[in-house]
Amino acid sequence: MRLTMLPGFLLLLPLAEIAGFVLVGKTIGLWATLALVMLSFVAGMMLLRRQGIGILQRMSMEGRSGALPGRELLRPAMFVIAALLLIIPGFITDIIALLMFIPAVRDFGWNYVSRRFVVVGTAGNVRRPSQSPDRDGGSTVVDLDEGDYQRTPNGKSPWSGKSLGE
Repeated sequence: MRLTMLPGFLLLLPLAEIAGFVLVGKTIGLWATLALVMLSFVAGMMLLRRQGIGILQRMSMEGRSGALPGRELLRPAMFVIAALLLIIPGFITDIIALLMFIPAVRDFGWNYVSRRFVVVGTAGNVRRPSQSPDRDGGSTVVDLDEGDYQRTPNGKSPWSGKSLGE
């Protein structure tokens, strides 16, 4: 989805969710509809509690070890997103959340995300995607080593630490 379509999507989603409530309510009844909404909320809260803390611990552990996050963090991250979608009342968001549990959808998500991000580590190692997100070549990335850039103090600068009267 293009980023320019996001405001329209956010405006139309509540209307679509209300229409979904009306259709499901007519089909299975009011109490069964409310029970399904409450069940998805409880399932989302349980999943968020279980996966949310786990992914934060894994990200912290990988950050301390210096490993670059990758595909192994996508699965729990998508579970957290699915949990948040389950918490939002509505059947469309629940369907999107349930789709995120399918491994093929998660693989599609990984392929979509991995082409658009470059992860740079602290040691200077760079993991570049196979295809650049900027296909027309409009942006330039300059990768400098520690020796390529040096900062020399300017004595005339007011922030150099010297007083103006010296």
